[in-house]
Amino acid sequence: MEYVTAVPDPRSEAAAPPRSGRRALAPALLCGAAGAAVVLLSSRQEWSAGTVSVAGADFPLTAKGSDVTGVPAALAVVGLAALVAVFAVRRAGRLLVSGLLALSGAGTVAAALLGATDSSALDEKAAQAAGDTSATAAALTHTAWPYVAAAGGALILLAGLLALRHGRLWPAMSGRYERGGAPGPRRARPADPERPEDLWKALDRGEDPTGV
Repeated sequence: MEYVTAVPDPRSEAAAPPRSGRRALAPALLCGAAGAAVVLLSSRQEWSAGTVSVAGADFPLTAKGSDVTGVPAALAVVGLAALVAVFAVRRAGRLLVSGLLALSGAGTVAAALLGATDSSALDEKAAQAAGDTSATAAALTHTAWPYVAAAGGALILLAGLLALRHGRLWPAMSGRYERGGAPGPRRARPADPERPEDLWKALDRGEDPTGV
């Protein structure tokens, strides 16, 4: 009795890596775009609050994420631009842009976490409200928005890592002028004797509309 051993098709094995790489395209786009949107939204929210004594009364103070630090929002914009640029470049350029995307996400996470307990923005507002440069904010409270921004940065970082791992298999923007260089001049359509406007155009071009 003979036993037949199934031999795997080498073509199917070779096609597996490209397919897995292309499947990572949609998650990378989703993570990058969603992460940038989350960071930009979080930067506009209230990150901290406190009070300062003005004329014997407590004056309330609040600080948005953009007041605390502008780094997360700036890096989110850089990451979003890098995500688009991934498809505009190839080979080494794509690798560099993917690295920039990952670094933008990592920097966003670090900046958001550092700003989660920062009180310098509230201290500046306290000094302005009290008219005293030595005044500082009291009764400090912090919200969860910095950590939401950090989560958005983590999504951008994930998009960058996916681009570094699978970006070489992703499609690139097609160039209209890559294959044949600059497009050649369009050939003039032969003049139609029954259309006077075509005859006049042919005469303006120095052509014989009769074809003789």
